[in-house]
Formats: sequence, structure tokens, C-alpha cells
Amino acid sequence: MTDVALGQSATNWAGNYRYRATVLHRPTSLEQLQEFVAAAPRLRVLGSRHSFTSIGDSPELVSLEGLPAEAVVAPDRRTVTVSAALRYGQVADVLRGEGLALHNLASLPHISVAGAVATATHGSGVGNGNLATAVAGLELVTSGGEVVRAARGDAGFDGLVVGLGALGAVTRVTLDVEPAYEVAQRVFEDLPWATLYDRFDEVTAAGYSVSLFTLLGADVDMVWVKSRTDRPGAPEGDLFGAQEAGAERHPIPGLDPTPTTGQLGRPGPWSDRLPHFRMGFTPSNGDELQSEYLVPRRWAVEAIEAVRALAPRIQPLLQICEVRTVAGDELWMSTASGGPSVAVHFTWRPDTGGVLAVLGDLEDALAPFGARPHWGKVFLADAAALAPRYPRHADFAALVQRLDPRGAFRNEWLETHVLG
Repeated sequence: MTDVALGQSATNWAGNYRYRATVLHRPTSLEQLQEFVAAAPRLRVLGSRHSFTSIGDSPELVSLEGLPAEAVVAPDRRTVTVSAALRYGQVADVLRGEGLALHNLASLPHISVAGAVATATHGSGVGNGNLATAVAGLELVTSGGEVVRAARGDAGFDGLVVGLGALGAVTRVTLDVEPAYEVAQRVFEDLPWATLYDRFDEVTAAGYSVSLFTLLGADVDMVWVKSRTDRPGAPEGDLFGAQEAGAERHPIPGLDPTPTTGQLGRPGPWSDRLPHFRMGFTPSNGDELQSEYLVPRRWAVEAIEAVRALAPRIQPLLQICEVRTVAGDELWMSTASGGPSVAVHFTWRPDTGGVLAVLGDLEDALAPFGARPHWGKVFLADAAALAPRYPRHADFAALVQRLDPRGAFRNEWLETHVLG
């Protein structure tokens, strides 16, 4: 086992959070991980550091990147079992060689599988569940050093998947796969708000994965439509009055589109089109904060209107707002549990004080719709406010107590925002 001194400069991906831990433990085997976890008073697993809060912090941290990196396709070619620390871009490389694919990807392929699953990170598409819905099985080490393996259909499995790092150190994840497919991506510009409101279901179903980008101005700045080539795609040239862009675009208007995935209708592998950004480049803008709220899809238009009403407060801090759809699921702590959802995402300027000041009004405006904040992004709501929005919250809290009775994986963030 190797211990690495983090030092005072260890921050998350965005640089807005500095970790309190001074040592990062790097076990090189499952047995070493078991020994360390069983002995540590308090710990969290450090993933790809893409969360924007203290969700992943603790007096001691453990990285799983020293464990053997594996991605093994099952004989029936329906699943792949991967090391939890692998990034989605790495998993995609393996699957491409096997002629296989995942059902969806998030905006960034740079994030770790276990971290994305644990926080219900998602892509888009009216028929596509978040990344956690692809989990068919997982392996984790509890705070007692015990290895627990579970599969879809087992009692309590739906509580294990979106675990927020509270249940143990996830070491392997088994994901559903399907035959590889290609995707063509087109960008349409200047969709009128009235058209979106009147035809929201049609717009968001125009492709396999659809994202709306807006600065909350006179119209929806861009609609990114990702269409599978083996299924009907978006019309060329016009999308309900929005015109197809004649050149590639960045999600944030005016930025260089070089880091983004291929557009202009050119087909490419699923893994090169479903994310917004390419693996080899700095994701998104890099210098930013992020918040996101998911509401039941039936409240989509009302929630968007509530956000637009706050545009004078939001716009000075906003780099871009993105709206996506997520299919519903039954995972206990998934932000889309219980039914189809719409996600309203905010990429903020790196002004922590300003963002926190506006989030109070934003969360108040979205509260009537039962908004659930993305677990890995910046938000204010506490456990008392959020627990009623998750029907299985009490079951999850009981599962945490059963698997981690000594509270080794708890931290201040979990106590404040989840467990109370």
C-alpha cells in the first residue's frame, strides 16, 4: 500500500474546493483495501474529483486507482464488469474493441464510473435512464472490511447503486451493454421559447439524446440533437423553426468548439458523439461552478418559466444553462427515481459567493416542483428539505446504518444534506 501526501494544493477538478485530508492511501489489492477500510476511523473514496462540494472529503482518503484496472465482457456479451476507478472514456475504448456500447454517456467522458453512478450522474434522452440504471451488479468493501457483492434483483440492490459513497468503497461495477451503434449530432440555433413550451415533448424527443442550451435571453440559443443512425433522426436544416448551425459550436456561445464532439451530422461511434466533450481535452470551460436540479417531467415548462423569471439575478453569474430529459427509475436515491424527469443545469462563473447568494432564490422557485439537486454539484437544501422528496429515504438511511454502523464513511456533507 502506498500513502501519498496530498498537501495544501489538493483540490477538486474545478479548483473551488480544497480537501482537508493530508494523506491519500493507494492500496494495490483488494486485501489491502479491506485492511485499510477496517482500520480507518473516518474515510471517503476519492474518484475523479469532478464533484463541486465536500461530498468526497474526509480526514483520510483512499484512491482505488492502484487496484488492477480491468474491464471484462461477460461470455453472453450483455454486461461488462469494470474496475470502479476507470473513467467512462477508458471503458468506451474497451467496448469499442468488442463491438459493444453503453446505453448513454454523460457530458464528460473524464469521470469515474463509481463516482458517476454513486451520484446519479446522467446524460440525456427521453428513453434513457441515468448512468446508474445500467448497473447490473456491484462489489463494495464495507467499513468492517467485508466484501459485499450484489446483483440487480437482490433485496436492497436499488438502494446500493446510488450510494453517495455512504455504504462502502465500491470496487467493481457490472454494466449493461448492447451492440455498438453510431450517432450523428446536429446543432440547431434560436428556438423560440413559445415553440419550446408548446412542443416540449416533440423537441426533446427529436433525437436519441437532446440538450437545450440557453443564456435565458430572447430564445433558446441552441438545441443539440444526437441521433442514432439505426433509428429515425432529426430533420436537416430546420427544427421547429430553429435553423441548423453551419459550423461546429461549443455549448457556451463564443468559445472555441475544438474540445467538443463532432457535429454537422457526421456519423461517429456512440462514444465520440454522446458526450459533449472529447476525452483528450479540458472538459467544459474548466473555470466554473455547476448546479443542477431535476423536476418531474410534467412540471418541465413551469420549472423553466420559474428559472426564466430569475434571469436578471442569474445571468450575471451564468456561463450557460442546459436542459435535458432523463427517464425515470426505481433507484432509491436517484434524482430521477419515481418517474421521467427534466434536469435544469447551470454552469456558473467561478464566483462562489455570488452563486451561493442566488441559489437560495433559485431553490425556493423550484421547490414547488419537488426539485432534487444533483448530488455532486453545488446546492443549499438540507436533509430535512430533501428527505420528503425521496420516498425510500428512510430505507436508505437504514441501509447506511446496517452496512456502516460505526459511521466510517460519514462526513459533514452527508450529515447535512442526506442523513440529517
